Amino acid sequence: MPERAQPTELYTLQLPSKLESITQLESLVEEIADRYQISEDTFANMMTCLNEVATNAIVHGNKLAPEKKVIINAEVDGRRSVWTITDEGEGFDYINLADPTAPENLENLAGRGVFIVKHLADQCVFNAKGNEVELLFKI
Repeated sequence: MPERAQPTELYTLQLPSKLESITQLESLVEEIADRYQISEDTFANMMTCLNEVATNAIVHGNKLAPEKKVIINAEVDGRRSVWTITDEGEGFDYINLADPTAPENLENLAGRGVFIVKHLADQCVFNAKGNEVELLFKI
């Protein structure tokens, strides 16, 4: 008998644009990891990517403006989790980013987030404006 697919569950967070609100996201990631018995490697990748993207949305997208929100949606089933993180900022040019592995950038303390996220997530897609990213993780 074929295995029945688990129904998709939806989760939503609206985070105020302050760094302390990242703990709400971390709690949700832990809850989902426990519920779906996500492997330690995938959990670590999810936590790293989502923390990075949400922090960037708060700091760079919304510029820590308390009236602006970061919206996080997750769709999870037994095979994958898809996270959408949206800020209320102007967006950014995610195509023409400096290569953090280029010799002239190796000592820079910033500019590695998108590079890391693209390597750790199974899929990373930005909207045209650059204020929303969708991350897919196979679970």
